[in-house]
Amino acid sequence: MKVEPRTVVSLTYELHVTDTDGSEPELVERVEADQPLVFLYGIGNMLEKFEKNLEGLTQGDTFDFSLQPTEGYGEVDEEAVVRLPIHIFEVDGKVDTEMVKEGNTLPMMDQDGNQMQGRVLEVADDSVLMDFNHPLAGLNMHFTGKVVNIREATLEELTHRHVHGPGGHHH
Repeated sequence: MKVEPRTVVSLTYELHVTDTDGSEPELVERVEADQPLVFLYGIGNMLEKFEKNLEGLTQGDTFDFSLQPTEGYGEVDEEAVVRLPIHIFEVDGKVDTEMVKEGNTLPMMDQDGNQMQGRVLEVADDSVLMDFNHPLAGLNMHFTGKVVNIREATLEELTHRHVHGPGGHHH
């Protein structure tokens, strides 16, 4: 069986990233055989170019490819870096300084109720500088790995648009 639409694919891989200036590759994710990445191929849950590089592979095949920022999570958007008033982080009149500190990623919600993740860049007396770019925005991504399993997706998985069972969603 080949990686193609209507299949459930299981992968192991390593993801290395570099800045666009060609810095030394940094390992940011390793997915091992005991907990592979399991996904429904071809429905838009994964990056389009990521899937395109896997198309046609069979169980046991290895892969080695790179994605540019425009094929991944885009370039860094300076408008996604915003300074917010510190009072919005208060709970019962206090800011949890263990949670709201430089480097932490916080769940946030915009005025329309959309959930997003923001990384704290700086905490000042009256404001917090947050970055709402994807953590991999602006980075070249290099994937190496192996296809460990391919199976036909069930009708229920196709209807729900995600994998059920091991490595997937449970209802």
